[in-house]
Amino acid sequence: MEPELPPNRVLTVPNTLSAIRLALIPVFVYVLLVAHNDGWAVAMLMCSGASDWADGKIARTLNQASRLGVLLDPAVDRLYMVTVPIALALRGIVPWWFVITLLVRDALLAATLPVLRSRGLSALPVTYIGKAATFALMAGFPLVLLGTWHALWSRLVGAIGWAFLIWGMYAYLWAFVLYAVQMTLVVRRMPKLKHQGHQPLARKAGEHGRT
Repeated sequence: MEPELPPNRVLTVPNTLSAIRLALIPVFVYVLLVAHNDGWAVAMLMCSGASDWADGKIARTLNQASRLGVLLDPAVDRLYMVTVPIALALRGIVPWWFVITLLVRDALLAATLPVLRSRGLSALPVTYIGKAATFALMAGFPLVLLGTWHALWSRLVGAIGWAFLIWGMYAYLWAFVLYAVQMTLVVRRMPKLKHQGHQPLARKAGEHGRT
């Protein structure tokens, strides 16, 4: 039996928060690289991180999960995890090797999507280590930006930010290893769909909804 899909609705509080986060990405790039207003850039990063947690919580609490949300929320997260480190690297705040590692990991993850779809899946269940890694990175970016200010407290905050980023990078890579193990099991145990055009199984391997 096919898993139940979330309702096909657009105007929900979680979707609105995700749309705001999406709109803030280019504004953040402008504020950081063009206007050089680090205070506003930090505020935007903090608001984005808080709203990312809030939209998932609201979706579960108020039963406002939607098909759009299932696609929009992780898409905004991926854009965030690509745009923010690149912008910080262009400012010389984080090293390029750090950014390239994140980008290569996400590129390898994206390369597995055709394999999942050939098995009738849209995504694999998100692991707790993956959630923790994303949280650590989202928390670390604004802290290392605060750490560039010329004050003693700023250096302390910057050190804490780098602790978050280093741990988040390790957890991010470990989550990818776990994902690779899941992918191996999917390939071995699930046959390819014979008639993909007649079986619209846009499903997740696990529970659907926001994370």
